[in-house]
Amino acid sequence: MAGCNVNSREGGMLNDRIDPRITRTTQAFEQAIVDLAAQRPVSRITVAELADRAGVTRATFYNRYRTPLDLLIQVLHADLERGHRLEEERRAQGGHSARELLRLATTEVADHVERFGAVYRHSLADPADSGVYEALVRHFGDYALAFMNRGHHPGLPEANRQVIAQFMAHGFAGAIRAWLNDPSVTKDDMVDASVACAPAWWAVDAVATDTSDRP
Repeated sequence: MAGCNVNSREGGMLNDRIDPRITRTTQAFEQAIVDLAAQRPVSRITVAELADRAGVTRATFYNRYRTPLDLLIQVLHADLERGHRLEEERRAQGGHSARELLRLATTEVADHVERFGAVYRHSLADPADSGVYEALVRHFGDYALAFMNRGHHPGLPEANRQVIAQFMAHGFAGAIRAWLNDPSVTKDDMVDASVACAPAWWAVDAVATDTSDRP
């Protein structure tokens, strides 16, 4: 993907203690899958061409991953997690209201989608490539569930949280789809609409709860 070097991002997937050769191989795979997925849907990328672009063997690929989709999802997930860590740092530092944090977090996700815009657009255009979108929904669902379980949120309804999380995840992913599918919709439009549609309890400062006695 032009302009998106997955190896130079702060807070990457790799541990500094890993053998440098393993690190280089992983970085080569990550950059190769992003470059190729920016050109066409990941469902049309073969392991042979991915390994060739990364400069390694197919056996090396299969020692690490099952499919090109698995590798791509790992790369996208790692980049999303970097944004979530930044959100947690802001939350810990204080000085931001819940609504401000919501907008900042939504903007971080929008920035992520923009960085990998070609990848996401290809995945949405090909019915056989739904794995990327489904992974995005799962990620948002896990994030929403973790958010609800952190502290007490005044106004949070007494309903099944798994269902609430899925409702919100599909809604947010749908907003991203609408943005990517319509050139007239801007990134700011997507952020504004998503923040405006967020439930009131999400934008209310949470009350910390003591979980020290919980298993």
